[in-house]
Amino acid sequence: MNDFLNERKHKLEDFKKNIRKKQTNYEPIDIPDGLFVKCDQCGAAIYEKTLEANHSICPYCEYHFRMGALKRLSLTIDQGSFVEINAHIQSTNPLNMEDYQDKLEKGKKLSGLNEAFLSGEATLVGIPIAIGILDSNFMMGSMGSAVGEKVTRLIEYATEKKLPLIIFSASGGARMQEGILSLMQMAKTSAALEYFDKKGLLYISVLTNPTTGGVAASFASLGDINIAEKSSLIGFAGARVIKQTIRQELPEGFQTDTFQLDHGQVDLVIHRKDMRKTLYKLLQLHQGKKVEV
Repeated sequence: MNDFLNERKHKLEDFKKNIRKKQTNYEPIDIPDGLFVKCDQCGAAIYEKTLEANHSICPYCEYHFRMGALKRLSLTIDQGSFVEINAHIQSTNPLNMEDYQDKLEKGKKLSGLNEAFLSGEATLVGIPIAIGILDSNFMMGSMGSAVGEKVTRLIEYATEKKLPLIIFSASGGARMQEGILSLMQMAKTSAALEYFDKKGLLYISVLTNPTTGGVAASFASLGDINIAEKSSLIGFAGARVIKQTIRQELPEGFQTDTFQLDHGQVDLVIHRKDMRKTLYKLLQLHQGKKVEV
């Protein structure tokens, strides 16, 4: 009887060893680059096509990934209604900064645009608007002389045509390769908005991830209604720089969309899928129409 049990025991052990060998004897699989994207917030691996179909929003934690100007435009306006203006305005290299021209060419390839700011006239559910969008794929949406000029001309266009103005910001700030020339754009765009405001026209500023530096300190924060897209980082300097400067611990959630809402910097925090609907309701309210909440 004992011999029988010992034999069965040895056979069971051999069976388990064979199973383990089969389970671990796999050839490595070569997964193509770009097939999955890691979420910056929850760390989940997301199938790229799933992310694209979900408007670049994580399906697990709803973190909003950055979005290019062309795709954002298609999600916002009526299809086929966009007419671009000032497309010919592009950056030069006024200070002869080394490698600047190469970075401009790289920005054009990554964004599919001639400059970091796309502007024009369109309709949103039939309502004519002037619209501008900064693209973070083009040198992090930074504002140089050309971007500042395009923003100013869009504001002046909206003023002349008496159109409501919507600008989506996504920027690292003023473009350091152009020095003081880029910083001057803060004053220029703000002055144009002051004249626009005196005409009693509506300016809706949408701050997306990230909106910082000279853009946050000028036209992005001057809307009649300031909207933060969900998951956005909004502020002037980086949190680390501020902490080192004031030598104090920063509040929890500093510079996040909800922090800015709680402290009155923005009026609304809106999910990307609700952005078009929200903008339409605001435009209707400005026209004096009754809106269902």
